[in-house]
Amino acid sequence: MKSKPTMTLDRLLSRFGVTSRSVARKAITDGRVRLNGRVVRDPESWVTPGKDNVQLDGQRLRPERKVYLLFYKPKGVIVSHGDPSGRKTIYDYLGDQAHPGGLGARASRPLDRAGGAGPAPARNDWLAPAGRLDKDTSGLLILTNDTEFAHFVTNPDSGVRKTYRVRLSGLMDDATIAELASGVRMKRGDEARPVSVRRLEDRGKYTLLEIVLTEGKNREVRRMVEAVGFKVLKLVRTAIGPLTLEGLEVGCWRGISPEELSALRQPSAISNQRSARPAAHPEAD
Repeated sequence: MKSKPTMTLDRLLSRFGVTSRSVARKAITDGRVRLNGRVVRDPESWVTPGKDNVQLDGQRLRPERKVYLLFYKPKGVIVSHGDPSGRKTIYDYLGDQAHPGGLGARASRPLDRAGGAGPAPARNDWLAPAGRLDKDTSGLLILTNDTEFAHFVTNPDSGVRKTYRVRLSGLMDDATIAELASGVRMKRGDEARPVSVRRLEDRGKYTLLEIVLTEGKNREVRRMVEAVGFKVLKLVRTAIGPLTLEGLEVGCWRGISPEELSALRQPSAISNQRSARPAAHPEAD
């Protein structure tokens, strides 16, 4: 991935994996950033990476090691940097290394939460979710400090497929499944256009569906199901491109390998990938 020859100062801080652009802009306007020895308070100032000397709080900035984690988000946990009500967030499961604030944050101890796997994040990494899951949804979440990669994963134009296992509030007939698959207008007036919708099984009074999307609209699966007269009783994201739940326990994470990152970007994993069918997982039923 080639760097742009020039970019704005706030984008540089984000591109280097230091923090989000919104937090970077505040740090710049607060006078914490120097450009070639001079305090700069304009986030839109142009800089050339590798040529200009950019300092934050007196320390020269260099690109952070890129970190990519795959996390199995539990139900009831929010995807947020913090919660005034004191609810658990995803960062409670990652240890003190993955500071959402980034700027000025430092870890107080090594990562020691049980279940972590793969290379541990560096102590000053700033990790953010590539996309979100609502509080009542469990499943796969990618966390990274690579903002370009995060944009690729979440941008509908990239075509990265997100696969969901859905337990409905009743039995859905074939005609309604076909209606969902062809696209539906939701309550807010926007449309859901899934890649595919298929029946997994009917279990007692409930239908289990697999829904594949490339979009990331707010609560899209729940709203499209409601548009055809049903409710979602349970929702699990089981795959992001070729990445699945296999080998992950709820509340645990692992590193994403270079080979997996490459596979996620392959056209076969985007345009022609068949709906992921991961091995049965106890939490996904």
